[in-house]
Amino acid sequence: MIIRNKGIQTIRKNLFDGKDEAEIEPLFNSDEFEAPVRFCARVRLAPGCSIGLHQHIDEDELYFIIEGAGEVSDEEGRYPVSSGHSILTRSGESHSIENTGSCDLVLTAVIPKAHTQ
Repeated sequence: MIIRNKGIQTIRKNLFDGKDEAEIEPLFNSDEFEAPVRFCARVRLAPGCSIGLHQHIDEDELYFIIEGAGEVSDEEGRYPVSSGHSILTRSGESHSIENTGSCDLVLTAVIPKAHTQ
């Protein structure tokens, strides 16, 4: 299935107590998946912006860094990330991301729900 850009962008201020604004562009709606996926979007963070520390319960979150550079924090520390990196946060874990570079940090975020029987 190929979906063209939905053209819908949301600005979320201080997302999870992060800094400044996150621009969110939905890529697919939840009902377009056969699998239980809650969220799939492109996220843009301007320099200095962040998504604050938050925990995932009964779901995972994947980040695929498309452009830019930043830092991801989790229970184990703080790590530099840039274009080409992938980050997996499992259910029960917490994470945050900050744009520490000089240009926009662009990533795709996907949140699949935990498998239930």
